[in-house]
Amino acid sequence: MNTISSIALSGAHAASTRLDVAAHNIANAQTPGFQRQVVHQQSQETAGVMTSMGKVDEVGADLAADLVAQMEASYNYKANLKTIQTQDQMVGSILDVKA
Repeated sequence: MNTISSIALSGAHAASTRLDVAAHNIANAQTPGFQRQVVHQQSQETAGVMTSMGKVDEVGADLAADLVAQMEASYNYKANLKTIQTQDQMVGSILDVKA
């Protein structure tokens, strides 16, 4: 797999993880003693992003932060998919020119 695709795929995976975590936090907001989960992202040396999950120290929900995280992750996911689509179109165009 080439670098553009691997970067975009890792970004889409990270956005998907962030969507899952935000949904989990919203679904469990009313659970007594619930600790929100958070996603930590770190760029990789070779390319792309690596994600890990953790929990916040304080107990309780932060619905505003989770809703914003969902919207942001959704936009990031769409942007990464558009990158993959554009890369595929470029490769197709190169193959058409070479053929």
